[in-house]
Amino acid sequence: MNRTKKAIMDVFWQLLEEKPYSKITVQNIVERCQVNRNTFYYHFQDIPTLVECSIQEWTESVIDKNCQLDSPANCIIPVTQELMNRKAAFIHLYNSANRESLMRYLNQISQHIVQFYIDKATKDVDVPAEDRLVLTWGYKCAFVGAIIDWLDNGASYDLSASCEKILDLFEGSGKRAFLMHTTV
Repeated sequence: MNRTKKAIMDVFWQLLEEKPYSKITVQNIVERCQVNRNTFYYHFQDIPTLVECSIQEWTESVIDKNCQLDSPANCIIPVTQELMNRKAAFIHLYNSANRESLMRYLNQISQHIVQFYIDKATKDVDVPAEDRLVLTWGYKCAFVGAIIDWLDNGASYDLSASCEKILDLFEGSGKRAFLMHTTV
């Protein structure tokens, strides 16, 4: 990625930690980044485009750098820690007009993690594709729901600890559900 484009996105995240999305202007970004407005508009059509690109880049980075696919916990906990590291920024995005973009990418991360988990947990079980999809959907909704609850509550509790408890409770439940389904 171009250094200037990355610098603009980094400054956007810094500003988002400091103030609500609706209060961030192109002028704020270019002043802090020490570039001119034309440079901003060369890389981004507007701030909503910057938001979309920034969230997408964050999502890809979290998956690439943090998700060790040997267990769901090794993916989910780093994601929750990344969310907690940028707590104010995510609260501001969640409370902004760009909530939909944020939710789309949270769903993408969750789908990636859960799909891997379901595939791994049920690799030795003959499961209809439709059942696999339903279980994936259910787990993804649980994870995204936990994140939404955390954001709705002003990120006032330890999301990682809560998700660890959920993971402990769900441990092996996907495979058990399929095993029970195939023996009925």
